[in-house]
Amino acid sequence: MISPLLILGLVVAAFVGFNIGGSSTGVAFGPAVGSEIIGKGGAAALMTVFAFAGGWFSGRNVIQTMGGEIVPASYFTLIASVTILLFVGLALLISNLFGVPASTSMTAVGAIAGMGLAERALQWAVMGQIMVWWLVAPLLGFWVCTMIGRYFYPYLDSWFALEEATGLKRMVTRFLVVAIGCYMAYSAGASNVANAVAPLVAGGTGQLTASQGVFLAGGAIAVGAFTIARRTLDTVGTGLTDLPLLAALIVEAVSATLITFLSELGIPASLAVSATMCIIGLGWGRATRTSRLVDVATTAMGGNTSETVQPGVDSLNTDDDEIRPIGEEETEELSANDLFDPAATGRVITLWLATPTLAAVGSFVVFAVVFPVVLG
Repeated sequence: MISPLLILGLVVAAFVGFNIGGSSTGVAFGPAVGSEIIGKGGAAALMTVFAFAGGWFSGRNVIQTMGGEIVPASYFTLIASVTILLFVGLALLISNLFGVPASTSMTAVGAIAGMGLAERALQWAVMGQIMVWWLVAPLLGFWVCTMIGRYFYPYLDSWFALEEATGLKRMVTRFLVVAIGCYMAYSAGASNVANAVAPLVAGGTGQLTASQGVFLAGGAIAVGAFTIARRTLDTVGTGLTDLPLLAALIVEAVSATLITFLSELGIPASLAVSATMCIIGLGWGRATRTSRLVDVATTAMGGNTSETVQPGVDSLNTDDDEIRPIGEEETEELSANDLFDPAATGRVITLWLATPTLAAVGSFVVFAVVFPVVLG
C-alpha cells in the first residue's frame, strides 16, 4: 500500500517537473514560435519528446550523482527525500514570484548538501567537483559568447539574415531554428529531470527506479509544456526585440552544449544561469565592438593608434560594406547600455550564489535541529 508521504513526494516531484516544462519550453522554443515557424502545440510536442530523450540518455548520470554520490543513498529516507523536493518546489515558487532565473539544480544540490552536513555524510570531493563546474561553466559560456559578439556577430548576422531569408536559405534557417530548440529541450531534460525525481530514486535504494523517475518527470514536463508553457512562449516569443533571433539561437546553442556536456559527466548545473551568462556575454561582446582592445591599451600608455589594425575577423574579406570594423561601430546603434546591464548582471550573480547557499543552510537547520525534535 502506498503511504501518504510517498504520495506527497510524487505530487511534489510532479509539481517540479510541471514547472520545469512550463519554463523550459518557452526558453527552448520561444524563438521558433515567435518567428511563426511552429505553433505552440508543435513546440509542446517537441519539448515532450526531446526533454524525455535528454532525461533518458543523459539525465540518468545526474540522477545518480544527486541520488547517491553527494550523500550516500542510504540517507535518502522517504521523509528526507520529500523534504528536499519541497526545497526545490519552494525555489521554483520564489523564482516565479520575483521573475529571476533561480536554479532548481543548484537549489536541489544545496538542499542535499545541507542534509549531508547535518548527517556528517557529505562527500566533499564530489561536492567540490560540482562547485568548480558551477563557476567554470557560466564563465566559459560568458567568454565564448563575448568572443562571438565582439568578433563574429555582425558577419553571422549579415550571412544568415534570418529575418529576411528567402528560398532555400529560408528553409535552412527555419530548420536551424527548430533544431536548436530541440537541442535546448534535450539539454533541459538532461539537467532538470534529476531535480524532480533524484531524491526519490536515491541511487536505486529509493521509492522509484531511475526509469520510473524519468517517466514521471517526463510526463510532468509534458503537462507543463502543453499548459502553462503557452504563457512563457508568448513572453519569450514576442519579446525578442531586445534579443534578436540570431542572438537567441547563439545563446541557446552555447548554453545547451555546456549543460549537455555537464549532464554527461553527471554534474547537476543550471541551464538558466548558463543561458543568462551567455546573454550577458553576447551583449558585452557586441557592445565592446565600439572600441578596439589595442586602442584602450595604447591610450592608457599615452600612445597613438590611428594606423593600428585590429587582427582577427575584421581582416577577413566580406562583401558587406555596411559592417564596420571594430572601433568604428556606430555608438548610436550599438550602445553598451542597451546591450549590457551591469545591474542585471549583479542581480543574477547574487542569486546564483545565494540560492544554493540558502538552500544548504535551510536544509541543515531542518535536518540537524527540526528533525531530531519532531522525529524524536
